[in-house]
Amino acid sequence: MALTLSAATPKEPSNLQKNAVVAVLRLIFGNRFAQDFSVRLWDGTMIPASAEHRFTLVVNDPAALRVFLTPPIEINAGRAFVAGLLDCEGNIEALIDMLYRRVHEASKRDLAPIIGLITQLPKSTALQKNGEAHLRGRIHSLARDRDAIGFHYDHPVEFYGSFLDPQMVYSCAYYDDGVTTLAQAQTAKMDHLLRKLRLKPGDRLLDIGCGWGALVIRAVQRFGARAVGVTLSRVQQAEGERRIRELGLRDSATVKLCDYRELTAQEPFDKIVSVGMFEHVGREKLPEYFGAAFAMLRPGGLFANHGIADQSPGRRGGKIGGFVERFVFPDGELVAFSDALGIAERVGFEVRDVENLREHYARTLREWVLNLERNRTEAIQAAGERTYRVWRLYMAGSAQGFASGRLGIFQALLAKPDGRGRVDVPATRRDLYR
Repeated sequence: MALTLSAATPKEPSNLQKNAVVAVLRLIFGNRFAQDFSVRLWDGTMIPASAEHRFTLVVNDPAALRVFLTPPIEINAGRAFVAGLLDCEGNIEALIDMLYRRVHEASKRDLAPIIGLITQLPKSTALQKNGEAHLRGRIHSLARDRDAIGFHYDHPVEFYGSFLDPQMVYSCAYYDDGVTTLAQAQTAKMDHLLRKLRLKPGDRLLDIGCGWGALVIRAVQRFGARAVGVTLSRVQQAEGERRIRELGLRDSATVKLCDYRELTAQEPFDKIVSVGMFEHVGREKLPEYFGAAFAMLRPGGLFANHGIADQSPGRRGGKIGGFVERFVFPDGELVAFSDALGIAERVGFEVRDVENLREHYARTLREWVLNLERNRTEAIQAAGERTYRVWRLYMAGSAQGFASGRLGIFQALLAKPDGRGRVDVPATRRDLYR
């Protein structure tokens, strides 16, 4: 259900309101106003771009900018877009980048005239906050983590299918030489990770946070491994098991509905991989996370950890917060990857390889946004217009984060040395690029 204003705004807003909206936009965008983008107001008034047109900012309600600029802006700006008070036709990442830079560059002196102008707009009446995350219980407890994962991942499979590749890989792709499509890039990513693990026939592989099972299936079909995936999402587990049955892989592959902290292994795994789950763990739980992987891995075995990290100035990390926390990833936390590696080392891992693929993730997210926009009707039929708006904004904003360098996406290859210091890693990387 979309967010709506709880009180009606005037049906025929005065020219004073229109003038105030345009004045606020001029102050927000400065000399960039209406240069490479157009503006359309609720009554059809159009302010065309004076140069190359990249997008149209649509102001659908005279209250939109007052909602947008009401603290906390990091949440209310998103609410304005999710409610449809504001919209973007065209390159939404370009709009987000422009707004992000202007808001973070603004001084108190810049904000003062804006605050004066928005008082001429209708009051920012309360928004119906249906569908926002308000989790209960101790953060990163088993029960609360299940709720957090369910909030994000338990949308219908058809919704994720509206923007993902056919294998349903929901993580950064790898645009290797010769790769031109998203589907090819996701297969290349899975192979790149599994080659880093030097996965071979008969190896026992654990995938922590396995999604809908794509990597588990690839490990069995392409590399001849025996693979176990774990997820806290009931929808993902059901779809992963369905795919495994359909492909006739039940003797070698399975997807379990459980937390990695609940997993008991009858025998150690030869290799472990985790893709896109690291961000859900939380800084305080990282010793437990790496410790669990270390305990489940045989001596000499390898662990490939693929996750998003904080690259903002100072790299302080912490809860994701703002729009993403409330609408997308409740309880998500980012840390500097150097901090994560230090924790991994302290539990006993040896760092053997680190790679940052942030440019690849910016490209992946742009592909997802384009797919979502192309398949808008199907996405809305599956999960509703509100979810469509949330994901479009979230993925475009994430693309901006990776492209600007605020976010990084790291693959770290960690080894568990045996009693004599031996690990299953060749002397060079040459085998990865054959």
